[in-house]
Amino acid sequence: MLACLAATWLVWGSTYLAIKFALAGFPPFLMMGSRFVVAGALLLGYTAARGAPLPGPRAWRNAAIVAALMLGCGMGGTAYAELSINSGLVVAFIAVTPMLVVLMSLPFGVRPGRREVVGILVGLAGVLMLVRGAGFSSSPRGLGAMVVACCGWSLGSVLSQRSLPLADGAPGFASEMIAGGVLLLTLGLLAGERLTFPAPAAAWIAWLYLVTFGSLIAFNAYMLLLARASAGLATSYTYVNPLIALLLGVAIGGEHVTGWEWLSAGIIVAGVILLLSGRR
Repeated sequence: MLACLAATWLVWGSTYLAIKFALAGFPPFLMMGSRFVVAGALLLGYTAARGAPLPGPRAWRNAAIVAALMLGCGMGGTAYAELSINSGLVVAFIAVTPMLVVLMSLPFGVRPGRREVVGILVGLAGVLMLVRGAGFSSSPRGLGAMVVACCGWSLGSVLSQRSLPLADGAPGFASEMIAGGVLLLTLGLLAGERLTFPAPAAAWIAWLYLVTFGSLIAFNAYMLLLARASAGLATSYTYVNPLIALLLGVAIGGEHVTGWEWLSAGIIVAGVILLLSGRR
Protein backbone atom coordinates (compact mmCIF):
# COMPACT_ATOMS: atom_id res chain seq x y z
CA MET A 1 0.00 0.00 0.00
CA LEU A 2 2.80 2.43 0.86
CA ALA A 3 4.57 1.77 -2.43
CA CYS A 4 1.31 2.28 -4.35
CA LEU A 5 0.66 5.54 -2.51
CA ALA A 6 4.18 6.76 -3.28
CA ALA A 7 3.69 5.94 -6.97
CA THR A 8 0.36 7.79 -7.24
CA TRP A 9 1.49 10.73 -5.09
CA LEU A 10 4.91 11.37 -6.60
CA VAL A 11 5.08 9.76 -10.05
CA TRP A 12 1.65 10.85 -11.24
CA GLY A 13 2.39 14.44 -10.34
CA SER A 14 5.16 14.46 -12.95
CA THR A 15 3.30 12.67 -15.75
CA TYR A 16 1.18 15.70 -16.65
CA LEU A 17 4.27 17.67 -17.60
CA ALA A 18 5.42 14.62 -19.56
CA ILE A 19 2.10 14.70 -21.44
CA LYS A 20 2.81 18.34 -22.31
CA PHE A 21 6.21 17.42 -23.74
CA ALA A 22 4.82 14.40 -25.63
CA LEU A 23 2.16 16.58 -27.25
CA ALA A 24 4.96 18.46 -29.02
CA GLY A 25 5.40 15.43 -31.28
CA PHE A 26 2.17 13.40 -31.07
CA PRO A 27 -1.56 14.25 -31.34
CA PRO A 28 -3.42 13.78 -28.03
CA PHE A 29 -5.62 10.71 -28.62
CA LEU A 30 -3.06 8.73 -30.62
CA MET A 31 -0.37 9.55 -28.06
CA MET A 32 -2.50 8.40 -25.12
CA GLY A 33 -3.91 5.40 -26.96
CA SER A 34 -0.51 4.06 -28.06
CA ARG A 35 0.80 4.62 -24.55
CA PHE A 36 -1.87 2.41 -22.96
CA VAL A 37 -1.91 -0.27 -25.68
CA VAL A 38 1.85 -0.78 -25.41
CA ALA A 39 1.83 -0.76 -21.60
CA GLY A 40 -1.19 -3.08 -21.42
CA ALA A 41 0.25 -5.54 -23.94
CA LEU A 42 3.58 -5.66 -22.08
CA LEU A 43 1.84 -6.26 -18.75
CA LEU A 44 -0.55 -8.89 -20.11
CA GLY A 45 2.29 -10.71 -21.88
CA TYR A 46 4.40 -10.69 -18.73
CA THR A 47 1.61 -12.05 -16.53
CA ALA A 48 0.65 -14.70 -19.13
CA ALA A 49 4.28 -15.85 -19.30
CA ARG A 50 4.19 -16.31 -15.52
CA GLY A 51 1.10 -18.53 -15.82
CA ALA A 52 -1.55 -16.06 -14.66
CA PRO A 53 -5.04 -16.76 -16.07
CA LEU A 54 -6.25 -14.39 -18.77
CA PRO A 55 -9.41 -12.31 -18.17
CA GLY A 56 -12.69 -13.94 -19.22
CA PRO A 57 -15.40 -12.38 -21.43
CA ARG A 58 -17.24 -10.73 -18.51
CA ALA A 59 -13.99 -9.25 -17.17
CA TRP A 60 -13.14 -7.87 -20.63
CA ARG A 61 -16.62 -6.31 -20.85
CA ASN A 62 -16.18 -4.64 -17.46
CA ALA A 63 -12.69 -3.49 -18.45
CA ALA A 64 -14.01 -1.95 -21.67
CA ILE A 65 -16.73 0.03 -19.84
CA VAL A 66 -14.41 1.24 -17.09
CA ALA A 67 -11.67 2.03 -19.63
CA ALA A 68 -14.07 4.08 -21.76
CA LEU A 69 -14.75 6.29 -18.74
CA MET A 70 -11.36 6.42 -17.02
CA LEU A 71 -9.04 6.33 -20.03
CA GLY A 72 -11.23 7.43 -22.94
CA CYS A 73 -12.90 10.34 -21.16
CA GLY A 74 -10.40 10.84 -18.31
CA MET A 75 -6.99 10.62 -19.93
CA GLY A 76 -8.14 11.53 -23.42
CA GLY A 77 -9.85 14.67 -22.12
CA THR A 78 -6.80 15.57 -20.04
CA ALA A 79 -4.43 15.32 -23.02
CA TYR A 80 -6.80 17.38 -25.17
CA ALA A 81 -7.05 20.05 -22.45
CA GLU A 82 -3.27 20.31 -22.21
CA LEU A 83 -3.15 21.53 -25.80
CA SER A 84 -4.32 24.91 -24.50
CA ILE A 85 -3.97 24.86 -20.68
CA ASN A 86 -0.88 24.63 -18.46
CA SER A 87 -0.23 21.15 -17.05
CA GLY A 88 -0.15 22.47 -13.48
CA LEU A 89 -3.59 24.05 -13.80
CA VAL A 90 -4.96 20.83 -15.30
CA VAL A 91 -3.81 18.87 -12.25
CA ALA A 92 -5.21 21.49 -9.88
CA PHE A 93 -8.59 21.02 -11.56
CA ILE A 94 -8.26 17.22 -11.30
CA ALA A 95 -8.01 17.64 -7.50
CA VAL A 96 -11.82 17.79 -7.50
CA THR A 97 -11.89 14.03 -8.24
CA PRO A 98 -12.35 12.80 -4.62
CA MET A 99 -15.35 15.10 -4.24
CA LEU A 100 -16.90 13.74 -7.42
CA VAL A 101 -16.21 10.17 -6.26
CA VAL A 102 -18.07 10.85 -3.00
CA LEU A 103 -21.03 12.38 -4.84
CA MET A 104 -21.17 9.55 -7.39
CA SER A 105 -21.08 6.96 -4.58
CA LEU A 106 -24.38 8.27 -3.14
CA PRO A 107 -26.56 5.92 -5.27
CA PHE A 108 -24.62 2.99 -3.78
CA GLY A 109 -25.59 4.00 -0.23
CA VAL A 110 -22.29 5.68 0.70
CA ARG A 111 -23.18 8.85 2.60
CA PRO A 112 -20.63 11.60 3.34
CA GLY A 113 -20.12 12.83 6.90
CA ARG A 114 -20.34 16.45 8.01
CA ARG A 115 -16.63 17.14 7.56
CA GLU A 116 -16.71 15.52 4.12
CA VAL A 117 -19.57 17.80 3.08
CA VAL A 118 -17.60 20.84 4.25
CA GLY A 119 -14.57 19.59 2.30
CA ILE A 120 -16.67 19.18 -0.85
CA LEU A 121 -18.03 22.73 -0.56
CA VAL A 122 -14.57 24.21 0.06
CA GLY A 123 -13.06 22.28 -2.83
CA LEU A 124 -15.81 23.26 -5.24
CA ALA A 125 -15.35 26.90 -4.24
CA GLY A 126 -11.67 26.55 -5.13
CA VAL A 127 -12.56 25.05 -8.51
CA LEU A 128 -14.93 27.94 -9.25
CA MET A 129 -12.10 30.34 -8.43
CA LEU A 130 -9.65 28.38 -10.59
CA VAL A 131 -11.82 28.41 -13.71
CA ARG A 132 -12.18 32.19 -13.41
CA GLY A 133 -8.40 32.59 -13.65
CA ALA A 134 -6.57 33.45 -16.84
CA GLY A 135 -5.65 29.85 -17.75
CA PHE A 136 -9.15 28.39 -18.01
CA SER A 137 -11.08 31.52 -18.96
CA SER A 138 -9.00 31.82 -22.13
CA SER A 139 -9.78 28.23 -23.21
CA PRO A 140 -13.47 27.19 -22.98
CA ARG A 141 -12.70 24.01 -24.95
CA GLY A 142 -9.98 23.08 -22.47
CA LEU A 143 -12.36 23.67 -19.57
CA GLY A 144 -15.02 21.50 -21.21
CA ALA A 145 -12.48 18.75 -21.78
CA MET A 146 -11.48 18.83 -18.10
CA VAL A 147 -15.12 18.59 -16.95
CA VAL A 148 -15.57 15.50 -19.14
CA ALA A 149 -12.23 14.08 -17.97
CA CYS A 150 -12.91 14.44 -14.25
CA CYS A 151 -16.50 13.16 -14.46
CA GLY A 152 -15.46 10.16 -16.58
CA TRP A 153 -12.50 9.26 -14.35
CA SER A 154 -14.57 9.57 -11.17
CA LEU A 155 -17.50 7.52 -12.48
CA GLY A 156 -15.16 4.83 -13.77
CA SER A 157 -13.42 4.67 -10.39
CA VAL A 158 -16.75 4.23 -8.58
CA LEU A 159 -18.07 1.57 -10.98
CA SER A 160 -14.82 -0.43 -10.82
CA GLN A 161 -15.26 -0.58 -7.03
CA ARG A 162 -19.02 -1.11 -6.82
CA SER A 163 -20.44 -2.95 -9.82
CA LEU A 164 -17.90 -3.61 -12.60
CA PRO A 165 -14.94 -5.47 -11.05
CA LEU A 166 -11.94 -6.20 -13.22
CA ALA A 167 -10.12 -9.52 -13.36
CA ASP A 168 -7.92 -10.05 -10.32
CA GLY A 169 -4.51 -8.41 -10.25
CA ALA A 170 -2.33 -7.37 -13.15
CA PRO A 171 -4.33 -9.13 -15.93
CA GLY A 172 -7.33 -7.00 -15.03
CA PHE A 173 -5.31 -3.78 -15.13
CA ALA A 174 -3.74 -4.83 -18.43
CA SER A 175 -7.15 -5.53 -19.99
CA GLU A 176 -8.34 -2.07 -19.00
CA MET A 177 -5.29 -0.39 -20.50
CA ILE A 178 -5.61 -2.35 -23.75
CA ALA A 179 -9.34 -1.63 -24.06
CA GLY A 180 -8.86 2.05 -23.25
CA GLY A 181 -5.89 2.34 -25.59
CA VAL A 182 -7.81 0.82 -28.51
CA LEU A 183 -10.69 3.22 -27.87
CA LEU A 184 -8.36 6.23 -27.78
CA LEU A 185 -6.60 5.15 -30.98
CA THR A 186 -10.00 4.79 -32.66
CA LEU A 187 -11.04 8.25 -31.48
CA GLY A 188 -7.79 9.69 -32.79
CA LEU A 189 -8.24 8.17 -36.24
CA LEU A 190 -11.88 9.29 -36.41
CA ALA A 191 -10.79 12.80 -35.41
CA GLY A 192 -8.33 12.84 -38.30
CA GLU A 193 -5.18 12.63 -36.18
CA ARG A 194 -2.03 11.43 -37.92
CA LEU A 195 1.46 10.67 -36.67
CA THR A 196 4.26 12.72 -38.15
CA PHE A 197 7.84 11.45 -38.27
CA PRO A 198 10.39 12.11 -37.07
CA ALA A 199 8.97 13.36 -33.78
CA PRO A 200 11.27 15.40 -31.50
CA ALA A 201 13.51 13.34 -29.22
CA ALA A 202 11.99 15.03 -26.15
CA ALA A 203 8.52 13.87 -27.24
CA TRP A 204 9.72 10.25 -27.56
CA ILE A 205 11.40 10.37 -24.14
CA ALA A 206 8.22 11.78 -22.60
CA TRP A 207 6.15 9.04 -24.30
CA LEU A 208 8.44 6.32 -22.95
CA TYR A 209 8.21 7.88 -19.48
CA LEU A 210 4.42 7.77 -19.72
CA VAL A 211 4.46 4.11 -20.77
CA THR A 212 6.78 2.95 -18.00
CA PHE A 213 6.22 5.25 -15.03
CA GLY A 214 2.79 6.66 -15.84
CA SER A 215 1.08 3.44 -16.99
CA LEU A 216 3.01 0.36 -15.88
CA ILE A 217 3.79 1.76 -12.42
CA ALA A 218 1.48 4.60 -11.33
CA PHE A 219 -1.75 3.57 -13.10
CA ASN A 220 -1.47 -0.02 -11.88
CA ALA A 221 -0.75 1.27 -8.39
CA TYR A 222 -3.95 3.35 -8.50
CA MET A 223 -6.07 0.41 -9.68
CA LEU A 224 -4.57 -1.74 -6.93
CA LEU A 225 -5.50 0.90 -4.36
CA LEU A 226 -9.05 1.01 -5.75
CA ALA A 227 -9.30 -2.77 -5.40
CA ARG A 228 -7.86 -3.04 -1.87
CA ALA A 229 -8.37 0.31 -0.13
CA SER A 230 -11.08 2.92 0.34
CA ALA A 231 -11.89 5.35 -2.45
CA GLY A 232 -10.70 8.18 -0.20
CA LEU A 233 -7.25 6.66 0.22
CA ALA A 234 -7.03 5.69 -3.46
CA THR A 235 -7.77 9.26 -4.57
CA SER A 236 -5.56 10.91 -1.94
CA TYR A 237 -2.97 11.55 -4.66
CA THR A 238 -5.07 14.53 -5.71
CA TYR A 239 -3.86 16.71 -2.83
CA VAL A 240 -0.19 16.01 -3.58
CA ASN A 241 -0.18 16.04 -7.39
CA PRO A 242 -1.21 19.72 -7.82
CA LEU A 243 1.76 21.02 -5.84
CA ILE A 244 4.23 18.76 -7.67
CA ALA A 245 2.73 19.53 -11.08
CA LEU A 246 2.61 23.29 -10.51
CA LEU A 247 6.21 23.39 -9.32
CA LEU A 248 7.47 21.21 -12.20
CA GLY A 249 5.45 23.19 -14.74
CA VAL A 250 6.98 26.46 -13.58
CA ALA A 251 10.54 25.17 -13.02
CA ILE A 252 10.91 22.86 -16.05
CA GLY A 253 8.05 23.57 -18.41
CA GLY A 254 8.35 27.35 -18.30
CA GLU A 255 4.66 27.72 -17.45
CA HIS A 256 3.25 30.86 -15.81
CA VAL A 257 0.87 30.55 -12.86
CA THR A 258 -0.77 33.62 -11.39
CA GLY A 259 -1.20 34.32 -7.70
CA TRP A 260 -4.97 33.85 -8.06
CA GLU A 261 -4.43 30.38 -9.53
CA TRP A 262 -2.00 29.40 -6.74
CA LEU A 263 -4.61 30.52 -4.18
CA SER A 264 -7.36 28.60 -5.97
CA ALA A 265 -5.25 25.43 -6.04
CA GLY A 266 -4.51 25.83 -2.33
CA ILE A 267 -8.23 26.09 -1.51
CA ILE A 268 -8.97 22.98 -3.58
CA VAL A 269 -6.26 21.04 -1.74
CA ALA A 270 -7.63 22.25 1.62
CA GLY A 271 -11.06 20.95 0.61
CA VAL A 272 -9.61 17.57 -0.35
CA ILE A 273 -7.77 17.29 2.96
CA LEU A 274 -10.99 18.11 4.86
CA LEU A 275 -12.85 15.55 2.78
CA LEU A 276 -10.35 12.75 3.34
CA SER A 277 -9.84 13.52 7.03
CA GLY A 278 -13.55 12.99 7.61
CA ARG A 279 -13.31 9.26 6.91
CA ARG A 280 -10.96 6.58 8.24
